[in-house]
Amino acid sequence: MNKPLRRVSVFCLALILALMGWATWLQAAKASDYKDDPKNPRVAIGKYSAPLGNILVDGRPVTGSAATPSSLKYKRTYKDGPLYAPVTGFTSQIFGSNQLESLNGDLLDGSDSRLQSPADALTHRRAKGGDVATTIDSKVQKAGYEALGDKTGAAVAMDPATGRILGMVSTPSYDPAKFSGSGSADQKAWKAMSDNAGKPELNRALRQPLPPGSTFKLVVAAAALEDGLYSSVDEPTKSPDPYTLPHTRTKLTNENASAPCKNADIRTALQYSCNTVFAKMAADLGQQKVAAQAEKFGFNDDKVDTPVRAGKSVYPTDMDDAQTALSGIGQFNDQATPLQMAMVSAAIAHGGELKSPQLVDKLTDGGGNTVQQNTPKTYGRAMSARTAEQLRSAMGTVVDKGTGSGAKIGGLTVGGKTGTAQHGVDNSGTPYAWFVSYAEDSEGRQIAVAVMVEDGHAARNEISGNGLAAPIARSMMKAALG
Repeated sequence: MNKPLRRVSVFCLALILALMGWATWLQAAKASDYKDDPKNPRVAIGKYSAPLGNILVDGRPVTGSAATPSSLKYKRTYKDGPLYAPVTGFTSQIFGSNQLESLNGDLLDGSDSRLQSPADALTHRRAKGGDVATTIDSKVQKAGYEALGDKTGAAVAMDPATGRILGMVSTPSYDPAKFSGSGSADQKAWKAMSDNAGKPELNRALRQPLPPGSTFKLVVAAAALEDGLYSSVDEPTKSPDPYTLPHTRTKLTNENASAPCKNADIRTALQYSCNTVFAKMAADLGQQKVAAQAEKFGFNDDKVDTPVRAGKSVYPTDMDDAQTALSGIGQFNDQATPLQMAMVSAAIAHGGELKSPQLVDKLTDGGGNTVQQNTPKTYGRAMSARTAEQLRSAMGTVVDKGTGSGAKIGGLTVGGKTGTAQHGVDNSGTPYAWFVSYAEDSEGRQIAVAVMVEDGHAARNEISGNGLAAPIARSMMKAALG
């Protein structure tokens, strides 16, 4: 072979080897990248080639699948979509997915490796989709949704002993079935939801941190008892009325001018929601001690997963003494989600031990066999058992004799705390109404609830935690234990 021909042959061989190497690299190292690329139409075709697995409530599906005439053979359907949208999230052929639909997408569409048999693995055949069993109690969920009605707000109910989320409601809500397909009607429905000023797509229960108002006084009370600043909820405090904020001339007063707030003990201060007592208490403790207590409840943790990640609830830092005092009544820059305040109430109800919130009970394969069973996990100890018992007792007084009378339920032991949080510059916006509570029946079963009403369509002078939020909590507690 002459020299030029040999060079051409070597060059061609090199090209062939390079092509083989490139093809091998694509099929091995990059295969999963292309397979999982949402821009790859084969991904959507594969996902919707068969009915999806379902999300279950009380063991029954609240989702389904329906045949379509398009190349995406099946689309997601929803039963009582607006009721369960804060739990399920959505799956859309055009707009993707979120929440449980997204986090468990591989299980639901059958591509999860845990679902594959040896034969499936060899033939690359997609297994039948699995199911996601939630911890939601349909009675509690429905009670919260109906009680919130046309109000803008959210509610979370938890089992204090396990952390299981029994109800998670957010209003206004949306129907994910309206945009689960790929037609023009689906696109119009998506645009209508996105343009809605009420933000129905926002899961307010998990993702809307707002000032918690006087419900945060429970955190300050826990800090004071744990620190030893006061020995019990019945020991008088050192609290002037009115209270001048440290290093200022600003006098803080109480909503009820006739309330016995001067030097009131913690029980009385919670009963009448005395701002002066808890502002002074927070200033006496200092921001570091209040922050340490708040963080034991979950504040400042940006990785609270249910498994859907919750928005971070914030207890601020770098405050002066006056700002620390205001933070003690749930104002200044305090921010909390309804889930966070349910965690506070749950820890108090469960003797000071806080369980991690949990929305998913188990995952199963297409045949109903358990793939993953979730068990209760301890988030941490928020306070001693004695402090928790003291606060339960004081919260009981709030409901029996104080500002939380709207939560009373015959035959159940109920404790609570109201809150009305300022909103806007100089409180120019509509205040937020809060209520956090727990209930216990004669058999020792418990439930902890937090409700936030962002807009209750009520006159400003009628906005209160007891008037707007407590009846919602009452409905959920009664549904669970009544």
